[in-house]
Amino acid sequence: MKTVAELLKSKVQHSQQVHTIEPQQMVLDALKLMAQMNVGALPVVLDGRVVGIVSERDYARKMVLLGRSSIGTPVSEIMSAHVITVTPQQNIDHCMALMTEGRLRHLPVVDNGQLLGLLSIGDLVKEAIAEQARLIEQLQQYIRGE
Repeated sequence: MKTVAELLKSKVQHSQQVHTIEPQQMVLDALKLMAQMNVGALPVVLDGRVVGIVSERDYARKMVLLGRSSIGTPVSEIMSAHVITVTPQQNIDHCMALMTEGRLRHLPVVDNGQLLGLLSIGDLVKEAIAEQARLIEQLQQYIRGE
């Protein structure tokens, strides 16, 4: 199974840039950026370090349902401050277990306190399917005696 570093490397080849937001920026700015980049979450970064993550789910639960305004509310008020992160050395199985247990959709990848990338559940599912396809192909070759 691939490591997080290997998966990030393949994402970079497909020009997947990590978009971030700062805690003092307004929720409306976060929503605009998520819509523009077609992403469901943004790492909240201060001085290069991940201090939170803000998602569409945070917006729905902490803004819309409470009738709050996106214009005057800073991201820091609705972000999830307890962020589970992974390192580049960890493997995809570990990431999938973390996401399943924590009911997470996004995992920031951090090394020495610096954000390197962001993995989505879709990234992990795509890799799991590709890994299964590779295994099936190897087994079929073995059966055929190749």
